[in-house]
Amino acid sequence: MLFPNHPILIRGGGDLATGVAYRLHHAGFPVIVTELANPLVVRRRVALATAVLEGEITVETLRAVRVESPEDAWTLAHTGVIPVLVAPDPGTFLNLSLVTRNSSLILVDARMAKRNIDTTIGQAPLVIALGPGFIAGTDCHAVIETNRGHRLGRVIWRGAAEPNTGTPGIVAGKGRERVLRAPVAGTVSWQVTIGNRVRAEEIMGDVAGHAIAAPFDGVVRGLIAPGTIVPVGLKIGDVDPRDDVSAAFTISDKALAIGGGVLEAVLIHVNQQERHSE
Repeated sequence: MLFPNHPILIRGGGDLATGVAYRLHHAGFPVIVTELANPLVVRRRVALATAVLEGEITVETLRAVRVESPEDAWTLAHTGVIPVLVAPDPGTFLNLSLVTRNSSLILVDARMAKRNIDTTIGQAPLVIALGPGFIAGTDCHAVIETNRGHRLGRVIWRGAAEPNTGTPGIVAGKGRERVLRAPVAGTVSWQVTIGNRVRAEEIMGDVAGHAIAAPFDGVVRGLIAPGTIVPVGLKIGDVDPRDDVSAAFTISDKALAIGGGVLEAVLIHVNQQERHSE
């Protein structure tokens, strides 16, 4: 591990956060992920958050394991396995890193809430946030652009990312229709699994007895965990119009681009620290 004294705390373990973890892990940083007790992640086969539900998960070359304490998370992160912990306060890790390990914590808000829930620029020596809802220089040190297009993955040191469009990116000509949303509030049940091929109008499952039909022929790219209780309108599934089952089990180009932006920001910070210590 090249950077054992620069642990990265990633808040959120969804598919985009997993792309961030992938880049940082392979660059030699110890990574810790925190998540909700009941993750609402859709692309579960490529999301480290799934470790909360299943105990562990392997995404490509990343192995993540659920742990029960910040101390266990700290220990495991330095072995090359990514610990996933149900969300404690970031200050817990800051105290551990600065007091007991003499290290410098880096915080990444990868929850993709499209708003700033509780992240502040003073939570760590370097605070990075993904996407809209943050102002670099005020809420955090750097913002990473998450909107598809020419600026995807760029590091913003002053200002904000592009506003939330509310529209999913176009994949093989399909945009908003790719996303399955809960028609009513209730418990989700599925008749298909991630990676299955489906036909247009095929019943995929239901929410509280209200059927969910496939919007077109495609591959099931993501499904929220069966048994999850959801509000009306929540994103619960994703159908990919490309006939590529492997895409459901590999980290996306978007996630890797965003991860590259985070890695750039982290390395700039680490290089600046090294210069100041000389």
